[in-house]
Amino acid sequence: MPELPEVETVRRGLEPAMEGARFTKVEVRRGDLRRPLPKDFARKLEGTTVTGLGRRAKYLLADLSSGDVLLMHLGMSGSFRVSHGDGGKGLGRYHHEKSKDIAHDHIVFHMSSGAVVTFNDPRRFGLMKLVPRDRLEAEPLLRGLGPEPLGNAFDAAMLAKGCEGKKTSLKAALLDQRIVAGLGNIYVCEALYSARLSPKRRASTIAGKNGVPNERAERLVEAIKAVLNAAIRAGGSSLRDHRRTDGELGMFQHNFRVYDREGEPCPTPGCNGIVKRIVQNGRSTFYCPVCQK
Repeated sequence: MPELPEVETVRRGLEPAMEGARFTKVEVRRGDLRRPLPKDFARKLEGTTVTGLGRRAKYLLADLSSGDVLLMHLGMSGSFRVSHGDGGKGLGRYHHEKSKDIAHDHIVFHMSSGAVVTFNDPRRFGLMKLVPRDRLEAEPLLRGLGPEPLGNAFDAAMLAKGCEGKKTSLKAALLDQRIVAGLGNIYVCEALYSARLSPKRRASTIAGKNGVPNERAERLVEAIKAVLNAAIRAGGSSLRDHRRTDGELGMFQHNFRVYDREGEPCPTPGCNGIVKRIVQNGRSTFYCPVCQK
């Protein structure tokens, strides 16, 4: 499933095509994805303008002139494709020729910018929902989410407070969307490696008395931000389904240090460890048992 860097990459690809543009026509080719689309979905969108395109955790949020927010989730295999009637002029590197796999083109947005934005989702685990802006904070899909890891407010103190007293593993805590939003398996593995912290370490060990952060918390927050920013610059990671809106693959998988590197030498200079794979909470964890303590 796409994680924060992949969703942010998609947001940046959609921005020039959708932000400030009006929905001139909306094609709904099937009435359900993970759940049924809102009643009169196309009618409620047509004629409205996208006043802003944001992201919350792994959700895309399009603010509309109607006062609603179009909340979108890619699910496991969802992707957006941007094309243009005049051959892509004006969309720069975000232009991509129409996919031949049109059977899974479930929703098509025709924008006043001239762009055609197509949502393709073979497995149909994606989601689209209209939420009034003034009710967004109470929306069940967003209500329990923790802080954004790339937000200014996210720091060692905030992470330590979230992990205070927790007996679960540090890996499990970082995957808990209530503690920090948007992190997934790949980037948690990579951040823990960068911070030299074992995924098996108890989460509470990054906090001192009364939740005061220690040096481990400082290293971990720095590593999380660095890994996510590097992944966004690379266009995310393409392992199975993720593609950018220009159709290109993300490239961060070529920069993995431990994820999916089982049996390979640890890349840390001077370390003689071998990357190990274990299973935690049903998910594969990759780490170096020598330099991650």
